[in-house]
Amino acid sequence: MPKTTDFYINGQWVAPIRPRDFPVIDPSTEEVCATISLGDTEDTEAAVAAANAAFPAWAATSPAERIALVERLLEVYEGRAEDMAVAISKEMGAPIDMSRQQQVTSGTWHMEGFLRAAKGFQWEHPLGDWAPGERILHEPIGVCALITPWNWPMNQIVLKVVPALLAGCTMVLKPSEIAPLSGLLFAEIVDAAGVPPGVFNLVNGDGAGVGSQLSAHPDIDMVSFTGSTRAGRLISKAAADTIKRVSLELGGKGANIIFADADEKAVKSGVIRCFRNTGQSCNAPTRMMVERSRYDQAVEQAIAAAESVTVGPADDEGRHIGPAVSEAQFDKIQALIQKGIDEGARLVAGGTGRPGHLNRGFYIRPTVFADVTTDMTIYREEIFGPVLSILPFDDEDHAVAMANDTEYGLTNYVQTTDREKFRRVARRLRSGMVEGNGKGFGQGSPFGGMKQSGNGREGGVWGLHEFMEVKAVSNWE
Repeated sequence: MPKTTDFYINGQWVAPIRPRDFPVIDPSTEEVCATISLGDTEDTEAAVAAANAAFPAWAATSPAERIALVERLLEVYEGRAEDMAVAISKEMGAPIDMSRQQQVTSGTWHMEGFLRAAKGFQWEHPLGDWAPGERILHEPIGVCALITPWNWPMNQIVLKVVPALLAGCTMVLKPSEIAPLSGLLFAEIVDAAGVPPGVFNLVNGDGAGVGSQLSAHPDIDMVSFTGSTRAGRLISKAAADTIKRVSLELGGKGANIIFADADEKAVKSGVIRCFRNTGQSCNAPTRMMVERSRYDQAVEQAIAAAESVTVGPADDEGRHIGPAVSEAQFDKIQALIQKGIDEGARLVAGGTGRPGHLNRGFYIRPTVFADVTTDMTIYREEIFGPVLSILPFDDEDHAVAMANDTEYGLTNYVQTTDREKFRRVARRLRSGMVEGNGKGFGQGSPFGGMKQSGNGREGGVWGLHEFMEVKAVSNWE
């Protein structure tokens, strides 16, 4: 890897105009593991200028050329898989086995899905039989700012960079400054794959600096952002003056509705799914709602499941969960656990403080609250840690009403062996995604939410559409 303080602009690794060192902290040890530089206005301007200059030629390439380039990108990416797994594990605390098996492979999965979608995409087509001479063209939107989070680094970088490339866009990527090493490695992969200079650029920085500069920049045609709802609001406001497109993937507070007829393993799998990636997933099922006749049993099952989860350093092999990503996240999660206690939720597993065998690192005790009520802070706020809230419901209407009683609408979960009941409930839930009985979504499925969970869709053909404009041309034939 080049110097971690450098940026990738116009096909070259370049030093920042005015270096501003920023330490990258290994969350397992609280030690500095690397140093990056935070970009300034001049760095942002250089990257945007490079992307603008490269846009006409890249937009004029054929879909076949762009597909061939992404196929090369996938090949190089797979060759650097172990390097990527180590980088992600070090920077954000994903246990190394989980990093290899889920974090890195999420990038592979999405690249394959986008390639399938692009090969079947109708880039140009007639409006219809009633207007055979009119042509509909799908064209790149232009220069894109891609702002990505720390919790699933390659998942989110690939979900933005690859469809932008396939659509014919040029771009400036700003990875999270908390977990930037995987982004720098990805830039190396892009370079090795032969992406033309200026098509892909990377500038490290924070939200207040480079993030704001990109969002408000008059030469940026689109901002694609994944992160907190609070930051999404700020980006939308910054982008408003230039009327640029803003695609947002924001927070979540997923409900996991477990009916009395659900599979016996539904509670345990719900706990494990909530704690996956140390609870640092926007689509985590953090509100477990259990039909009252099964509620007491579910609480006991959740306690057993939580107590079976082990916590340890990211470089240890195994099926444990790692630390939270940063001291700020650690403090936020601790405060919300204490808030749950103070507001009267029944703490049945975990609690504040680190696990007893760990005295350094941002480790969280896997925590379960029972008897949570809908007015409690832990029911309403996204905690982004391994903290589960359990509460009972009386019937189908009650479950749906509670699940929808949130400002978020990303992913909800339903557990029942009654197929018709599942379909009824799935239709009534106000979320972009509904997962049934632990069945995951297919490759190329649209990822995105409703309400304050955002307004974009990523993955497959839907992800391609995010980066394209639609042009109607009459008298084509």
